[in-house]
Amino acid sequence: MPGMGNSLRAAALLAFVVLSILVSLLISSVQQFGARISYFSNATVAGDEKEFASLRGALIYQLNERRKEIIPLLLPVYDDDDDDDDDDDDENGLPGESRHSFLNDQTQDSILDYSLWNEITHGSRKAHMDDMDCDSLVDMQAVEILGSGYTKLVVKVNLAGGQSVALKLVNEQGIDMGKCVEDYRDPRGCRELVSYKLKKEIVLLQRLQHPNVIKLKGHCAGDAGGGEDGRVTVILEQGNPLQMIQLLQSPWEDRFRVCLDLVRLLHFLSQSPLGSVALLDFQPRQFVTVSGELKLTDLDDASAKETSCQMDGDCTLQFPHRNFTLPCSARGVCEGLNEKRNIYNAYRYFFTYLLPHQAPPGFTHLVDHIMNSTGELKADINQTLEAFEHILLLYKSGLHLDHLPPSIIRDYTMMRGMRTSGNAEYRCWPSYSQQGCVLSVHSAREAAFICNSHSQCNSFSLTGQKTWTGRLLASFRSSFSHLVPDGTSEVYVKKPKAPEASTV
Repeated sequence: MPGMGNSLRAAALLAFVVLSILVSLLISSVQQFGARISYFSNATVAGDEKEFASLRGALIYQLNERRKEIIPLLLPVYDDDDDDDDDDDDENGLPGESRHSFLNDQTQDSILDYSLWNEITHGSRKAHMDDMDCDSLVDMQAVEILGSGYTKLVVKVNLAGGQSVALKLVNEQGIDMGKCVEDYRDPRGCRELVSYKLKKEIVLLQRLQHPNVIKLKGHCAGDAGGGEDGRVTVILEQGNPLQMIQLLQSPWEDRFRVCLDLVRLLHFLSQSPLGSVALLDFQPRQFVTVSGELKLTDLDDASAKETSCQMDGDCTLQFPHRNFTLPCSARGVCEGLNEKRNIYNAYRYFFTYLLPHQAPPGFTHLVDHIMNSTGELKADINQTLEAFEHILLLYKSGLHLDHLPPSIIRDYTMMRGMRTSGNAEYRCWPSYSQQGCVLSVHSAREAAFICNSHSQCNSFSLTGQKTWTGRLLASFRSSFSHLVPDGTSEVYVKKPKAPEASTV
């Protein structure tokens, strides 16, 4: 079948890409795996089947434990389509020894979304995915490694049509894979075990779709019958890793955007389709930006589990420098614990560094309120989002500039349809341009106020370029040599001051 041929070709190409990127490491890995497989052969020949069976049983136990983490995420799906083959219902991507035990142990088989489970494991259906699968990876080109960790490898690739995507794969050289092979001496079984984080992430990306969650474009699941050892690859939209040092040097407006996007995400997670979701590994490295928009890209450590309790002392949030105790509800759970955990992590990893510094004077008291309410966990996520949205409204409307006198613009001569040439630029910080002083303003009146506050400033220009809030970008200069026609620009030049009258 042509489709199956393309899938196998894509899977083979994907394996080749990873080999090309990590060739020396993977060659070493193959040698290690070969040695371990050889160990199995020798042990069997020597009659050491008992140790083999013991290790295999322990690995199957771990595989079942990983499945139990995913089962609650397979929400009920009411599908009238009964055309699925019976084989699909039986083949859940489980090792032979555990397939039936997995099915028999479940009390809600009839409502679990096994079609999604089958698709993640075998790629047997595309009912839940967008339009990318193994066929989409044919003729792709690897560009660079975006990151690697204990479990996963993230690679940027260009697809045949020119589109860039990020691929998440099992890190064959990662600590998780190495430890598993050392413990169980079964590379194929360990790859399946480690890949459960990828499978869990696929389910979570399906269930938690939001503008501030990275978009799942599809996945590639190698069929065990095709000789691909159950490989799983997640296909995601391409983002840029969040660089906190670079962000700290950015204009306040961009730093505010990151915090606002984060709060909107946490508001969604507090009432998601899975319930209240906590991000257990809450670090800036778990986020990327796509066209300036913050997106969560690592979900394998997200948890929708509620903490059980018998007393308030069971509902304690512990952080390096602060502890908080929440009330235990009448139904025996720590309600709001996930939400509060997320809020405080947002405060200590993002707000503390990005919000207060160089906030517009009109927002200082509002930012201080946010910092106090989130740092002390006095506000819930609804109140926090409301505070952020209020600042955004003021910032976009310019209402925080009511204190500026309208007459301030009268100190400038405006020339419409012109731009400056032969500029003598000066630098200011933070600026949208490293070569000069470019800041966002609500209007020419705010730009005039800024120019008056800079001793070097003699003129400014508005070109119609806008930021994500709709504010204008203004370029400030100390002087220029001449003007040239430009229908999109306006130039404002300070009027010379009238000479003071003599007091003779």
